Amino acid sequence: MSQVTCPPRALVPAIEIGNIRVVKKVGTSKPTAAATETGPAGHLGTAAQGDGRTRHTVARLLLERGPITAAAVAEELGVSPTAVRRHLDVLVAEGEAYTRESSPRGRRGRGRPAKLYLLTESGRARFGHAYDDLAVAALRFIAEHEGEQAVREFAERRMAALVAHHRDALVAARTPAERAEVLADALTREGYAASARSVGSGEQLCQHHCPVAHVAADFPQLCEAETAAFAEVLGTHVQRLATIANGDAACTTHVPTARLTDPGQSPDSEQTSAGSVPKDRQNTAPIPAGGESV
Repeated sequence: MSQVTCPPRALVPAIEIGNIRVVKKVGTSKPTAAATETGPAGHLGTAAQGDGRTRHTVARLLLERGPITAAAVAEELGVSPTAVRRHLDVLVAEGEAYTRESSPRGRRGRGRPAKLYLLTESGRARFGHAYDDLAVAALRFIAEHEGEQAVREFAERRMAALVAHHRDALVAARTPAERAEVLADALTREGYAASARSVGSGEQLCQHHCPVAHVAADFPQLCEAETAAFAEVLGTHVQRLATIANGDAACTTHVPTARLTDPGQSPDSEQTSAGSVPKDRQNTAPIPAGGESV
């Protein structure tokens, strides 16, 4: 038997679009001078660590007081407008903030209108969201009032909508390796940071990120529907070896080398879903991080 593991992916998205981070309580108190990491002549410190803390403080002011001018941010922090604009420019360049011109109402003089800064949705993500907690609560409500089957149907419909966008490309691929590559590319575009590679007994699909891992930990129906969808679009049975929701390093799916059927047709009876591996394929050896022996 050969051990099947997922190699680390070179580029994994830095932002977990679907996953919840720790929700931070945002206060409304004025930032202290210590938090701004000021240096000589009132300029912000140039150390990377100090810059990161100061940029977070600037972003917090945009969250609490935005739309706000660079001059107002500088006055609030007690530093130079030039130093503040440097941090604001970085936030804008990274897509965490944007600008708009101030309203003519209340403008003094005939000069150029002041530029106002606001956070984007990406910038707001610095301060945490509770989307995953909301999703868990919603699915729990569905399960309590409509039953587990309703949750399963939701999971299946979600995956059907996800793969529908890429079905034409999957149909065009004729070999297991080609379809696994196409599926990996499709999953990456959907935020899963996936990759595919050939192993001795077939293809191995690795998802290095899972946007719904937090929710799937409470509702394994999401993983089961995903595995069933993979079998359907790949045209062959598949075996789920590991999942991030269960604490593994990656979601790993084994795609055995076999004659493929057209996507949409039912693969053979060996199709598996998460947690339901056929007895003749079960392996009782401990599962290593990110995979298991097959």
